[in-house]
Amino acid sequence: MLEENQNISDNVDMVRKHIIALVDCDSFFVSCEQAVNPELKGKPVCVMSGRGQCVISRSREAKKLGIRMGMPYFQIEGQMKKAVYINANHDLYAEISKKVMAVLKQFSPKVEIYSIDEAFVDLTGLERLYKKNYLEIAQMIRQEVKDKVDIPVSIGLSSSKSLAKLASDKAKNLEEGVFLIGSRKIIPLLQKTSIDEIWGIGKNLSALFRKNGILTAYELVSQDDLWLNKQIGIRGLEMKHELLGEMVSPVSDEVKIPKSIQKTSALAKFTSDKNYLKNSLNYHIHRACVKLRQINAKCKGISIFLRTKDFKVYCEKKVLNVGTDFELEISDIVFELLDKIYNPKILYRSTGVILDTFVFNSESQMSLFADINIDEKKEKLSKCFDRLEEKFGKDIIQTGFIKRDV
Repeated sequence: MLEENQNISDNVDMVRKHIIALVDCDSFFVSCEQAVNPELKGKPVCVMSGRGQCVISRSREAKKLGIRMGMPYFQIEGQMKKAVYINANHDLYAEISKKVMAVLKQFSPKVEIYSIDEAFVDLTGLERLYKKNYLEIAQMIRQEVKDKVDIPVSIGLSSSKSLAKLASDKAKNLEEGVFLIGSRKIIPLLQKTSIDEIWGIGKNLSALFRKNGILTAYELVSQDDLWLNKQIGIRGLEMKHELLGEMVSPVSDEVKIPKSIQKTSALAKFTSDKNYLKNSLNYHIHRACVKLRQINAKCKGISIFLRTKDFKVYCEKKVLNVGTDFELEISDIVFELLDKIYNPKILYRSTGVILDTFVFNSESQMSLFADINIDEKKEKLSKCFDRLEEKFGKDIIQTGFIKRDV
């Protein structure tokens, strides 16, 4: 009863402020694999980077076996034979991420996608709409994501992004999967929170704080503003006030345009086969161009890189006078760049394509020597590619020399 009254008091305090939720998908890559293959649920599952190089996501059961993030496969294959190892499928994870975010946007118009598996949601004022307190709204969101997308999430609630992030970390250890940091909980929680647990503090910043005797979040917020500003700048002041529950950084639903689009993956096998490399690069070009068209832009910068069996990287770039989003045109350029760095005596392990220096369609100017008819045909063909994929799924359109296995 005391805990229930505390939650009610916290919610009353929150009405006077903004309330932000951080929705964090649990073991996201593994959860995606379990969503499409329910037989994996309840089993120790690990998703591996590239072609099985190291662990990048683990189920609870895998964690109990002692499998750690980043462990290379060769270290665990003999000892952890009970675990199931799956190569990462980033296209699948991106599609499921979109579905999760779509559910969140049904609850609030302000959803800021922070990463593929995390989003901040502004819940301010929704108590009146749903006639529920914020904890109940969070539980409702959590259940809706589970019912519609079959992805478990943890939700942290508080009056700032930094505290919501801290709350979501706490929520992961709770069966109900939701944790609220109300104004009365802030100081007691900060006193128990290590400086390393604070969102945005890396090794260098942690070392600086420890050098100055600051070991907990409470000791950080106790510092004078002038000292923080001198040591870290505006970032230190924002960190302090966010941890005290002041919303320095509001939730923004503005879509951030990337400065570049990079597509890369490991090859299924080490190879020096040039056609095999071209096929891999073509796949990356297609996925990059789809993304480019989604943001209504063309690129002027085109780069490729090859990573060798020994992890050496060779790269080449070309800058165009006129932007393009047409993959067959980009493919010709990429193959020219490939000729410059390819060595038939070297075994390669991965390929990549980078598009940058964007010109947005609303701002682009036609070249004096442009052929309008050809440009219209390119645009129509690109739109045709996109419509086919929307209707029939990804990879319905493939260009290459061999069946894709990269």
